[in-house]
Amino acid sequence: VMDNASDVTMFTLSGFNGIVNYKFTLFALTFVCYCVIVQVNVTLILTIIMDKGLHEPMYIFLCNLCINSLYGTAGFYPKFLIDILSTSHVISYAGCLVQSLVVHSSVCADFSILVLMAYDRYVAICQPLVYHSVMNPQRVSALVFAAWMLPLTQLIVITVSTSTLRLCGSQISKLYCVTYVIRKLQCSSSISTVIFPAFIITFYSCHVLLIIYSYFYIMKTCLTSKEDRRKFIQTCLPHVSSLIVVIVCLLFDLVHMRFDSGTLSDNARNFMAIQFLLFPPLINPLIYGIKLTPIRNRIQNFLGKKI
Repeated sequence: VMDNASDVTMFTLSGFNGIVNYKFTLFALTFVCYCVIVQVNVTLILTIIMDKGLHEPMYIFLCNLCINSLYGTAGFYPKFLIDILSTSHVISYAGCLVQSLVVHSSVCADFSILVLMAYDRYVAICQPLVYHSVMNPQRVSALVFAAWMLPLTQLIVITVSTSTLRLCGSQISKLYCVTYVIRKLQCSSSISTVIFPAFIITFYSCHVLLIIYSYFYIMKTCLTSKEDRRKFIQTCLPHVSSLIVVIVCLLFDLVHMRFDSGTLSDNARNFMAIQFLLFPPLINPLIYGIKLTPIRNRIQNFLGKKI
């Protein structure tokens, strides 16, 4: 048993044990995947920034969603790619805390930004006459700031709290660092190990309920008007699709973390652990790029050919 937390300076990521036999194939696939994630998100971000016609709340929130995807994946993919080809899969204590902070805050910010997008569509469709006064530049800036700072502040508090724990182990059974797993390594159980995850899960579950309520209310409003129905299909369906992708991926991860009793194979466990860092960053920009006509038109004009 270790005397204090300072005895643990490195963690071993034991999730890599099952990928030794096909590491070169996995490296190639992961590298291509990360390049595509960066390309589609950067394309959308630059399209929105460079086109003044897209400087509206909906596109500003979308731009932030793409920036958040780049932020979250940057906390995972570069280290993951190095580790695939490496013989030792270790990460420093500080590096582990930073990685878990980046990945977790990115996941939480996803939900915060999706709430803003739902709110924006609610005001645009259900209260169109006051839309421009409600979603003025100052309010949009404040909402974006809150959507970034709230998750970041929450996760900084949790990360600082985690860094003070006495740990009696250094094996992390995943491909990357997760605060929940680090906390399971502490020498004596504490109430904070239960409270912090429970608070975060409850807080962002409320986000999801708020988003679902908003879209149901919008759908109810849209049934009365053909014009509103068209507006819903054009601008809300991408948001709903994006939300479904994010929720399904998160549920898989939560179920895997909470209920995995060793019945899954290493490969299945690894896939479930990274699908949140694979599908939303990849699928969301494609959904919006294809479904939102103004963005699709701008990208087509920019490329000089039809997509």
